[in-house]
Amino acid sequence: MKVGYWEDVTPIVYDDESARALKRVLIKTENYVMRLFTLPVGGFTPYHSHDWEHGVFVLEGKIKLRGENEEHILKEGNFAFVPPNEMHGFENIGDSEARFICVIPSKGGE
Repeated sequence: MKVGYWEDVTPIVYDDESARALKRVLIKTENYVMRLFTLPVGGFTPYHSHDWEHGVFVLEGKIKLRGENEEHILKEGNFAFVPPNEMHGFENIGDSEARFICVIPSKGGE
């Protein structure tokens, strides 16, 4: 069993033209990885695709999820499924930090 507190996990910092976000790997097993993303006001992840799916759950804030053919506004309590190979990106469009959990299969790395 593993128990922890999110703020005790050292974040990976992305702060350039491709992304402005913090990523914390909370749990990593042979089957899946649970990550916590924090987006500052105006922060974003890259617009990208990969060959694995992931599930997202928004903890706080207002996030725009951009897909290939649609956009969705997500807020606290919303969840989303992004299928494999679909272009996608997340952007904080609110006036405070946004946080979301993102779970991927282990083959996706961290």
